[in-house]
Amino acid sequence: MSWRWALARRVTALAARTGAGGAVQPQRLFASSSSTSSSPCAGGVLLGRHWPAPASQIRSSKVVACRGAAFVSSRWLHDAQYQIRQDGASRAQEQQDPFELVADELSVLANRLRSMVVAEVPKLASAAEYFFRVGAEGKKFRPTVLLLMASALKFPLSESPEGGVLTILANKLRTRQQNIAEITEMIHVASLLHDDVLDDADTRRGVSSLNLVMGNKLSVLAGDFLLSRACVALAALGNTEVVSLMATAVEHLVTGETMQISTSREQRRSMEYYLQKTYYKTASLISNSCKAVAILAGHTAEVSMLAYEYGRNLGLAFQLIDDVLDFTGTSACLGKGSLSDIRHGIITAPMLYAMEEFPQLHEVVDQGFDNPANVELALDYLQKSRGIERTKELAREHANRAIKAIEALPDSDDEDVMTSRRALIDITERVITRTK
Repeated sequence: MSWRWALARRVTALAARTGAGGAVQPQRLFASSSSTSSSPCAGGVLLGRHWPAPASQIRSSKVVACRGAAFVSSRWLHDAQYQIRQDGASRAQEQQDPFELVADELSVLANRLRSMVVAEVPKLASAAEYFFRVGAEGKKFRPTVLLLMASALKFPLSESPEGGVLTILANKLRTRQQNIAEITEMIHVASLLHDDVLDDADTRRGVSSLNLVMGNKLSVLAGDFLLSRACVALAALGNTEVVSLMATAVEHLVTGETMQISTSREQRRSMEYYLQKTYYKTASLISNSCKAVAILAGHTAEVSMLAYEYGRNLGLAFQLIDDVLDFTGTSACLGKGSLSDIRHGIITAPMLYAMEEFPQLHEVVDQGFDNPANVELALDYLQKSRGIERTKELAREHANRAIKAIEALPDSDDEDVMTSRRALIDITERVITRTK
């Protein structure tokens, strides 16, 4: 129990004991430090501190003294009651799960997504809905972030007679922002299908990858089909700026994947190149989607950029921790094979930091990792280095930037808005402390 809570309880109890007519009895607050003090406010103890009473004060009017004490008591009572409310709100906040806040909407989105990926050709339909089936939908991380961002940027509704009309408009806006979440998820899943073909992966989200089950050709076609459905939904929004943002995110996905499979020796050693590729492959989609949510709501360019910065830094932090888990996690926890990056010759932040500490690791990286002995040697250097720790530190830096972006959003007294902003901060913390 904090000292503020104890103080609040004490002051509230003391203030409750008032005299007739509601006049506060200040002597209950100021305990006498001397049996010779005649004034209830002249000399005493305030929160354990002794205050000497000058002779002039003792001769002053008891009415004035008591009014002063009553004012202090009233002020303390106000502060104490405020602290009680704050502590109570803090305890309530700790019990709210970000994913539970939008669970009902996520369920609606999941059903809509399943209906959106229906195709005329049965095999294509089965392939397109493969990762939208119940049980194979993943963590729904991106839709959750976008729905919370939509709530975090919500404008307060007027209580005027036009309030009913505003409510209808707000509901329409919410549906359009939900559409952004659906579009983002289709683009994301399409990129996973294509990535698994390029990486020759055999697992995804804890189940067999689509390319393993149905073959590479159908996996590529299913990814293309999802992108086309996302384009149709995007065009229906009728907002050219949002269309441009999401099209840019798709372009970045392709650019990032190309950067990963066609690196030169110098580029493989470059942290700057790695972070640019990571932005394209992971952070661009969520950052531009967050910005799209803000633009649909009619926010200023400044607020839209704060939403973008949150998504950008969240995405970078997410991928940095993913790169750590590729070395420290297990296949069962990650839903994919561990050490998959290094076995495919992909150099990520932990290994880049290890190369800075051990330059001899450059030669091992240049030789490639087709030889298992090189994999073991690289892991040995990584274990001796601070590569894992430094990557976590970099993830924390980006997480802090994401949190600052949320804290910089315009002030709001709306409870739902503040709850959603706290949830976005909570998700950011979860990203960098997760183990899978």
